[in-house]
Parts: sequence; structure tokens; C-alpha cells
Amino acid sequence: MAGMAIAPLRPWEDFFPSVDRFSKPDVSDLSKWNNRVISNLLYYQTNYFAAAIVVCLIVGVLNPLGMFLGGAVVALVFMGSVWAGENQTMIKNFKRKNPTLFVVAVMGISYFLLSLCGGVMVFLFGITFPMLLILIHASLRLRTMKNKLENKIEVVGLKKTPMGVIMDLLDQQEEKVNKIQDFLESKLKD
Repeated sequence: MAGMAIAPLRPWEDFFPSVDRFSKPDVSDLSKWNNRVISNLLYYQTNYFAAAIVVCLIVGVLNPLGMFLGGAVVALVFMGSVWAGENQTMIKNFKRKNPTLFVVAVMGISYFLLSLCGGVMVFLFGITFPMLLILIHASLRLRTMKNKLENKIEVVGLKKTPMGVIMDLLDQQEEKVNKIQDFLESKLKD
């Protein structure tokens, strides 16, 4: 992972500012909402990872074997889905056309496998709950100019972060890259 940069931990005042920096997303414009979520995931990624680790540690202390099993199952399903998405044409096409549904399918498969092992509660509280909290914050937090600038640097490829790699594996940034390429091509033609 040469060239990988860890995004800085954002201060609490930036991560959770006053109420006026939060707004309900426009659910009628899914593209705009998706861009907000992706931008916030990239910008606040270290804060999100830290929050997820805290929740996982709490659940891990309460049920260490279940948390280990849950983490292993989710990691294996995620790695298997990424491999299948790269090597199986049908899955690759599905992943490109329906990236959000693909992520939901990965979580559904993980849930099913853990239900066979009796680890559903660990899955819900140790894995799904932190993801839900992150999604809620990323959906409601308005972007700042610094946020938008940092994301442009990530998308163009000048900087690579762990969340950027995860987003690439899930094909969540492809639209943004295409939009930037179209914009640059149109400017070069002018």
C-alpha cells in the first residue's frame, strides 16, 4: 500500500459542530445525497474508524468470541465479494450497475451466515450499529469547502486513503471520477 495516507482525526468541533451544520438530505435527489455521504466518509474517515473501533471494543469485551467470529465472517464475505466482483463477469456487472445493492447483499450474506452460527446480536450491535451511526452522520452532516477540496484531491488520485481504497473496492467512487474526467475534457476542448 505504497502512497497510502491516513486522514487526520478531525477535531470534535468540526466532526460534531452546532446544529446549523446538519441538514436532512434531499431524498428526491439520490445523486446529491450519495455525493454528500461519500464526501463525508472520505473527509471524516479517521473519526468514523475510531467510533467504530470503540463500539466494536465494547461489544468485544461483552462477547469476545462472538465479535471475533462476526468480524471474521464479515471480512471473509467482503473479501470474497470483492474477488467475485473482479473475476466473475455477472457479479462485476451487477456491482457496477447497483453498488449500493451490492453492499446490502454483502451485509445480508454476512447476516445469514452469522445467524447459522448464533451470532446475530453481535452482528447487529458490533458491526451493523457502528455502520448505521456512520451512515446517519455522513447523511446529515453538511460539507464544508475544506471537505470538498480534500475529496477532489482523493478522487483525482493525488492522495490515497484507507476509506478511498474501500470505496474503490465497492465501486462507489466511479461516478465521481467520470464526472471529473468529463469536466476536465470539456475544459481542455474549450
